[in-house]
Amino acid sequence: MSNGITYLPAEWHEQGAVQLTWPHSSTDWRYVLKAVTRCYLEMAKAICEREQLIIVTPKPEQVREELMSNLHADTLSHVTLCRARSNDTWARDHGFITLLAPDGPRLLDFKFNGWGEKFPAKFDNCICRRMAEQSVLKGRYEDHLDFVLEGGSIESDGRGTIMTTSKCLLAPHRNQPLTKEQIEARLLKTLCAKRILWLDFGYLAGDDTDSHIDTLARFCPDDTIAYVQCLDENDEHYAELSKMEAQLKAFRTLEGKPYRLIPLPMAKAVFDEDGTRLPATYANFLITNGAVLMPTYGNPETDLKAKKQLRMAFSNYDIIGIDCQILITQHGSLHCCTMQFPKEAL
Repeated sequence: MSNGITYLPAEWHEQGAVQLTWPHSSTDWRYVLKAVTRCYLEMAKAICEREQLIIVTPKPEQVREELMSNLHADTLSHVTLCRARSNDTWARDHGFITLLAPDGPRLLDFKFNGWGEKFPAKFDNCICRRMAEQSVLKGRYEDHLDFVLEGGSIESDGRGTIMTTSKCLLAPHRNQPLTKEQIEARLLKTLCAKRILWLDFGYLAGDDTDSHIDTLARFCPDDTIAYVQCLDENDEHYAELSKMEAQLKAFRTLEGKPYRLIPLPMAKAVFDEDGTRLPATYANFLITNGAVLMPTYGNPETDLKAKKQLRMAFSNYDIIGIDCQILITQHGSLHCCTMQFPKEAL
């Protein structure tokens, strides 16, 4: 713990486990289940090489068979299966948000309502309670189900600063009629934070989340922010992301210094079969113990550039690419699929 202070650790705090909520035939993945399962197996392998893996699934026996058929036996010893029904697989947004306190971890269960009631979420909103009932994690369960908050909508530097976007937290069907000031006060109190940095600009076409921060800008060690940069004036994102970049340049640390900013390239435009642009983003990486798992999108030029830029932010980490072309077809990517838990919670 940190000098008797309760806080939301940064993602690079030493981790005990990462959660994946496994795809199954009752999710939107039903038509591409084999392909998306291969992607989940790749994520599972990379996570298990570094820490424990918690898999939430309504069919643990079936998932165990899939793991036994595809992963090394030593890897399986790092897996805990939790039985729970799920609507979908975006663990970042329905998983626990974990605070570290002097008396032990606090497991915060917020309301998940399908990103502002866009999608069914009845089962996803119960997953944290199922995990608590099965004692998957160590810590005190806290009911915050009167407040909508998704893990992908907040970033923590581990030192009291939370970064979020006004487009998401003030979006319809989240926490109305609360005002921005009331939402900020609630976040500061509940997350034991010192301040909120609000990004007012930035979006990705095809994004269902109303501009989650983890698709746009991410805290990294040593007062660094990695963010999506758009240099193509003909791209529809150019104006918004340029304004976002200017706002990031104006942000200051608690000590009053500018952040070290590392731009990530725009992923090459990806479209679905109907011609709708999908929200491919290199900002949707996952930090694990000793490695950053980075989404790739089948374009060697931008994939390699993103990897090079992330190496600047994480000089002591391995940067591991995971092909996320199948994930982006459902408008999410690697970080959206995962939720990390600090070592104290295992």
